[in-house]
Amino acid sequence: MSSASTSSNSPSSADLLKQVRSHEVAIAELNNLSSSRAVYQRNGNIFFRTTIQKATAFEQKLLDNAKARMQKLSSS
Repeated sequence: MSSASTSSNSPSSADLLKQVRSHEVAIAELNNLSSSRAVYQRNGNIFFRTTIQKATAFEQKLLDNAKARMQKLSSS
């Protein structure tokens, strides 16, 4: 399956908004899991088991990065 032919160096604001929403949903889902649930985080093409806290922190970092890129895009 091929994706849209946008450069990964300059995503559009719509792409960034999708990423932000995706990370927000992931964080909300992780916050609603019971502590006994298994959580897997993708690293490349492989999924590794991790804790809910580590997965949430990782998603939060990605969310912050996407928001920063969106802010930079809107200011230029």
